Amino acid sequence: HAKVGFGRKSESKESVLCAGMLTATELPCRVNAIARPIPDDAPWHGKPSNLIPFAGLMSFGSIFIELYYILTSIWNYKIYHVYGFLLGVYFILAIVVSTTTIIVVYFCLNAENYLWQWTALFSGGSTAAYVFLYGIYYFLMKTAMTGFLQTMFYFGYMSLISLTLGMLCGTIAHFSASRFVRTIFQNIKLD
Repeated sequence: HAKVGFGRKSESKESVLCAGMLTATELPCRVNAIARPIPDDAPWHGKPSNLIPFAGLMSFGSIFIELYYILTSIWNYKIYHVYGFLLGVYFILAIVVSTTTIIVVYFCLNAENYLWQWTALFSGGSTAAYVFLYGIYYFLMKTAMTGFLQTMFYFGYMSLISLTLGMLCGTIAHFSASRFVRTIFQNIKLD
């Protein structure tokens, strides 16, 4: 069997199965073959480095009260029993992440920055940085943990929680931004 990979031709069954999955997506409008340069003189609200922290802060603002109760149930051995409210907060988080990411991508596209994919992913994923910073605050102010092992255990799990939440929010953000960009470019009238 030949090894299956991108750009290689193979006669194996795996290549036949994978060939259907590696097709290019259809673009909603005509695209130039030569990429235009991104202008350097974009206003502050057109630069992704200025917009991404704001998007993460808005998303974190929608969950930080519930995050306190979740961290208290994990680290201070309190019983958490309001799962319906947690589900509601999750839906609110998904709506806030989607909305703020669409706004960030819209501002970047208005500044003629067409590299929206990473901007969308990081604007949703930046929520993880605020969750980890809140985890540091919670460790210093709300827990009585001391010692090397307890500190490593706490920050190891907070790193995993933050990264998982960042991947979740980044996925939601990229999906909503992708739908937004596809919708606005399908409605462009080209003459």
